[in-house]
Amino acid sequence: MKKIKGRIKRHKIIRKKVTGTKDKPRLCVFRSGKNLYAQLIDDMKGHTLFSFSTNTGALKTKVAYGGNVKAAASLGEAFAKRAKEKGFNKIVFDRAGYLYHGRVKAFAEGARKNGLVFEGKK
Repeated sequence: MKKIKGRIKRHKIIRKKVTGTKDKPRLCVFRSGKNLYAQLIDDMKGHTLFSFSTNTGALKTKVAYGGNVKAAASLGEAFAKRAKEKGFNKIVFDRAGYLYHGRVKAFAEGARKNGLVFEGKK
């Protein structure tokens, strides 16, 4: 419980600095024990523009278990392709209080590899 409270506290600190716009949405990542979830958010309007997870049909058949680094890298690649199709090239990365390590890092590297550009705070 203490770990979760610490992560939520870190996420609140990050959210004070990181905001997404329509042109440069915020890419927020959430990891559970079994899956990884990602969504693009326009904070100015408060809308989720697009979301994807390891639990999504196309990716679920490709990856047997959604809670490991391999699945995270596949999700990053698929997410970047889908985001580029929808017209999003530049994003602001919100790691949601998680360390930039393991699944979060693999997801980010997979997304970068397929053309998403991670920019600064705004």
